[in-house]
Amino acid sequence: MPATIIVGAQWGDEGKGKATDMLADTTDLVVRYQGGNNAGHTVIVGDQVFKLHLIPSGILYPHVTPVIADGVVIDPKVMLEELDGLEARGLDAFARVKGSGNAHLIMPYHRELDLLIERRLGKANLGTTKRGIGPAYADKASRVGLRFQDLFDEKIFRQKLEAALHHKNELLTKIYNRLPMDLEEIAEEYLGYADRLQGLLTDTTEMIHTSLEGGQHIILEGAQGTLLDLDHGTYPFVTSSNPVAGGALTGGGIGPRHVDRVIGITKAYITRVGAGPFPTELFDEVGERMTDIGGEYGTTTGRRRRVGWFDAVLARYANRVNGLTDLFLTKLDVLSEFETLKVATAYRYDGKVYENFPPHQSIFHHAEPVYEEVPGWGSDITEVEDYSDLPVEARDFVDLLEEQAQAPVTWVSIGPKRSQTLVRRDVPLVPGG
Repeated sequence: MPATIIVGAQWGDEGKGKATDMLADTTDLVVRYQGGNNAGHTVIVGDQVFKLHLIPSGILYPHVTPVIADGVVIDPKVMLEELDGLEARGLDAFARVKGSGNAHLIMPYHRELDLLIERRLGKANLGTTKRGIGPAYADKASRVGLRFQDLFDEKIFRQKLEAALHHKNELLTKIYNRLPMDLEEIAEEYLGYADRLQGLLTDTTEMIHTSLEGGQHIILEGAQGTLLDLDHGTYPFVTSSNPVAGGALTGGGIGPRHVDRVIGITKAYITRVGAGPFPTELFDEVGERMTDIGGEYGTTTGRRRRVGWFDAVLARYANRVNGLTDLFLTKLDVLSEFETLKVATAYRYDGKVYENFPPHQSIFHHAEPVYEEVPGWGSDITEVEDYSDLPVEARDFVDLLEEQAQAPVTWVSIGPKRSQTLVRRDVPLVPGG
């Protein structure tokens, strides 16, 4: 059976956790294919709030096997803390979660270097989460990284750690004037994780292919968003991996013939965390209200998110880069209090109008949004149970976003709970379902 990719269509924080959780009811495996614990997926089921960082969102369904695939970077301490937290809430996380031996480890020196590099950049910092994600991926590309499977062979682990730490300590002492890190201290800590994590080690590529060949449905869950993609995002203000749909193939270890659906998650407005250009960013009272109503504070860092009106130029770009078959629109309810809504349909720069993503970063950095204004609906929609019962202005707004994004809106979220999701188009998630 074909696989489904769920990808963020903006700068992350679009609501991928809720979307994955809701759609996982029809799936057997939920696979995280990139990123690390810099992700923050919030899922609300009834009165319970789950904040997931590394464990796939499908963990909340007892029939789902959550898989951490090759393209992810793992901080084993964070993984254990998250697994223990889920176990304490009644979920059999250790028995169900599987992790690829090829996934790379985040080491203590990665976290330290992440912090030091950001400090050294000063006002030009990238706004990373300081979780060590970038340095871990850099070591992976430089072929000096340690992998999850190395935890379970002490000799190999020590050999690789000694080689890596020699160089890292030179950086720490000679460049950043820091004390060197102790090999034995790191080895004792990390090898101490091995016994508790041994049961997670799996050939996840084989597991995924066996599942597909057996007619099961899988979801490939991305972290961050399209505009934070290392190759296709607003570089250098990006993450260190590939959240786009193509990254699901490399990170998950499958070919494109297995995928028949790519679902882009997008807010009814747009947010971003950290530094970087943001054409529709709001600095006025409207932006303050939007932040407060939407609770726009990071799940992972707690940082206040920057907010702005929906950007259709970026939505069309995300559609092209990912090949979206559907859009899952979130946080429509946040806009209920505004009399007038805006959608950026193009950019203007130096007398020229750009309907598509500009060919040069300088244009994007200084682009002025061209807005289409539409009336709001001015009423609470969080209790609506059928899409047709939404105010006509709300449905017209969704129609406009669909038209501008050039991708069909299939689901509309009107609140944070799993139940607060409306189906706009009756299209089954699973082929033949």
